[in-house]
Amino acid sequence: MVGFKNRYMVMEVLLDPNKEMSGDDSIVITQFNISKAIKDSILVNFGECGLASSLRSFQVKYVNSITKLCIIRASRDEYKKIWYSISMVRSIGNCLVLFNLLDLSGSIKACKTAALKCDELKFEQYKLMVGARLSVDVIRHMQNCIEKIKILEH
Repeated sequence: MVGFKNRYMVMEVLLDPNKEMSGDDSIVITQFNISKAIKDSILVNFGECGLASSLRSFQVKYVNSITKLCIIRASRDEYKKIWYSISMVRSIGNCLVLFNLLDLSGSIKACKTAALKCDELKFEQYKLMVGARLSVDVIRHMQNCIEKIKILEH
């Protein structure tokens, strides 16, 4: 018996720099926000039939609100449709966003390796940007996120 084939996309969510710097109405990136934005985009671009066929295995597996990194699972047959729809997402809530694909893989193991590497590099950049204002809560949150990546499964 052949297992269900999936594709895993490691995506970077790029927020509007003007919104991020102003501090007001800043959006917190969550699995719910990202999933809703992608589903809405699939519905607009591919209709109800496209949405229904994509939802079989579509799942936002992981989101890091600090580094703005996420992992999205899609079936091998539908991943291009989901990828196209992701590229059409222009806002989450009232904040402009862009998605940047960092890695595409066929196994969760390869995806975890790529996501860990990207998350660690982005957190190092974040630490340099924040400097002395880095709180213990942020470090603890980041350690929890890295642990979540390590225990990801299908």
